[in-house]
Amino acid sequence: MSTPVALTIAGSDSSGGAGIQADLKTFAALGVYGASVLTALTAQNTKGVTGVHLVPPDFVTAQIDAVFDDLAVGAVKIGMVAQAPIADAIAASLARWAPSHVVLDPVMVATSGARLLPEDAIDALRRGLIPRASLITPNLPEAAALLDEPVATSDEAIAAQGRRLLALGCPAVLIKGGHGQGTDSTDYLITADGCIALASPRIDTKNTHGTGCSLSSAVAAGLAKGESLEAAVRNAKAFISGAIAAAERFTVGHGHGPVHHLYRFY
Repeated sequence: MSTPVALTIAGSDSSGGAGIQADLKTFAALGVYGASVLTALTAQNTKGVTGVHLVPPDFVTAQIDAVFDDLAVGAVKIGMVAQAPIADAIAASLARWAPSHVVLDPVMVATSGARLLPEDAIDALRRGLIPRASLITPNLPEAAALLDEPVATSDEAIAAQGRRLLALGCPAVLIKGGHGQGTDSTDYLITADGCIALASPRIDTKNTHGTGCSLSSAVAAGLAKGESLEAAVRNAKAFISGAIAAAERFTVGHGHGPVHHLYRFY
């Protein structure tokens, strides 16, 4: 029996709570071997991002080629692409290697509020990466930014934005409701077949650093293991809810602390 492998293409978080580090912890927690391609190095902690050093696009390509040339990649998760030329390099690599599953988390703003994607790179996402994704996982502000619309505030408006995102070329959209209000945190899985609302109790904690990265990588892990899209999304939501609920076990940093990726083990 082959070992399930997932690849994350994203930025590094020097404090270990988000980005590549969160993705690899998530893969490991869910029984998947993780490989990684770095798009950027960030000087970052729980209080914010103080610097970004971009990886040259040709070296992003070299990393992707090295992984696919040797490993049987079952699913790819894409996080921070940092700039348009890197997004274009990733899109060209996906066209060449044609992985079965691609989960795109359109990372635009860090939990701390720092902007991680310039305006010109958003068009590169729309043009090159969204049409190659199996699933995109924007939060409410990111979904609105991709469509150049106001943030949706009702179930109907969220579902409608999801349908407009499908028109950009991807077969499925998971709009994350963590930025919403109310006692439940509801995510919306939108496909051509309709909209499924996935609710879980909203957890009162400031330790939410890396939640978006971890959710999308958990979906990729499920797909790498052969789960259906809906099962992978449901299992990923259960995983991240547990990781957030266990985050108070940590005393890490002075800002938005990390979630507890390995809560099932210690």
